[in-house]
Amino acid sequence: MERAAGEGRPLLPAPGGSAGPSSPGLSSAGAVFILLKSALGAGLLSFPWAFGRAGGAVPALLVELGSLVFLVSGLAVLGYAAARSAQPTYQGVVRAMCGAAVGKLCEVCFLLNLFMISVALLRVVGDQLEKLCDSLYPNGTLSAAPQLPPWYVDQRFTLSALCVLVIFPLSVPREIGFQKYSSILGTLAACYLTLVIILKYYLQAESLRLTEPPQPSRSSSWTSIFSVIPTICFGFQCHEACVAIYSSMRNQSFSHWVTVSVLSMLICLLIYSLTGNPSTKLFTPPCPGGPLSPWLIHPPQNSSVLLTTRLPTPTSLSAGLYGYLTFGEAVASDVLMSYPGNDPLVIVARLLFGISIVTIYPIVVLLGRSVVKDLWAAPKRGAVAVSEAHERRSRVALTVTWMAATLGIALFVPDIGKVIELIGGISAFFIFIFPGKMDRGTAGLFSHRLGARQGRLTLQRAPQPEELGSRGGP
Repeated sequence: MERAAGEGRPLLPAPGGSAGPSSPGLSSAGAVFILLKSALGAGLLSFPWAFGRAGGAVPALLVELGSLVFLVSGLAVLGYAAARSAQPTYQGVVRAMCGAAVGKLCEVCFLLNLFMISVALLRVVGDQLEKLCDSLYPNGTLSAAPQLPPWYVDQRFTLSALCVLVIFPLSVPREIGFQKYSSILGTLAACYLTLVIILKYYLQAESLRLTEPPQPSRSSSWTSIFSVIPTICFGFQCHEACVAIYSSMRNQSFSHWVTVSVLSMLICLLIYSLTGNPSTKLFTPPCPGGPLSPWLIHPPQNSSVLLTTRLPTPTSLSAGLYGYLTFGEAVASDVLMSYPGNDPLVIVARLLFGISIVTIYPIVVLLGRSVVKDLWAAPKRGAVAVSEAHERRSRVALTVTWMAATLGIALFVPDIGKVIELIGGISAFFIFIFPGKMDRGTAGLFSHRLGARQGRLTLQRAPQPEELGSRGGP
């Protein structure tokens, strides 16, 4: 069927078959891991607040499942549009399918969204480094006079050193295929964080565990349920990277791409649901009503006594509730901080979670570079191709500038809650709005071609009047 012109990247398999591309390409497992790491990350910290704001696990899961249909549909539309337009970037696909004006709007929104995501990721990494250093070097001693920590454990130094020594080398390469190795490590780190929350409930000392289940503090409403959609969009946003991931895949058939998309989204749903502790709130101030209930559905007030004596159901004992069931209202905003600072499992979880965030940043930088290059080259559409050396110098310069700007903001902006809410709102454009316009454009193109073909067939095969007269007689 259709092929991407000039690229040899079929989304739908050709009837007669064709030779594959000369380069090996990205495997299916590598595509799943990179797609996962494009979504997993800071959402692991913001989803707990979303579960609480929605009023419990069942309302939040219903919103997630409903959003999952649109998430997978958007990924499928983007893959199909990428094959038809032969564009390797998200903004290029939008420009080719929706026109120059919508493409320019997409580029501006895309660049702003990627920049704020980079700042948020570095801020999260800095917080994890600070907590890790505090656990290794306490701020005080047994004496009355506390001692300042060494200079080399200061967050500004550790985060800057991490960016220079680790994140920058991962962000410089031109291709995205190598990210499958670091993305595997990052995905395993996110899974380890989920397992720690579950295991610590059973391994924690009985003195730290609640003697009775906590009572609900507020009920959910339609307003609170739908108010978490921006957070869900922020947690599941991988659509910006899906075009680049698809362009690097070895097998680009439509059914294969849908399978990769569905598998990635289901894994994200599982991880987010397991870590969605309703009492954990990050990036937002505590609610005036106190900690939110971990129960699945909040009953009327006259049945709250029954809740205190009822054993939790198997569903309510998911990992997203273990932290609350262990510590109750004493749980910290970061559930890992509720455990002892010298706990080896918690230290490893905090370290690996920072690694999982680090593996996302290079993917965001890669996408940001592509947007900047498209904006820069827009007035010079007819220019000749640049040399390899010039391309490498510009790539390194863009990476250094991007990292320096995001690092400077992350170091001096302590509160990033409003930024994350804004990121979730902008992400809705890339998940729902732009794929919806591309789907309409593709459907219109198909209907136009189908109508034209049917019209030609009608003109070619319509019987002439004399034929009708000759056939009409007995």
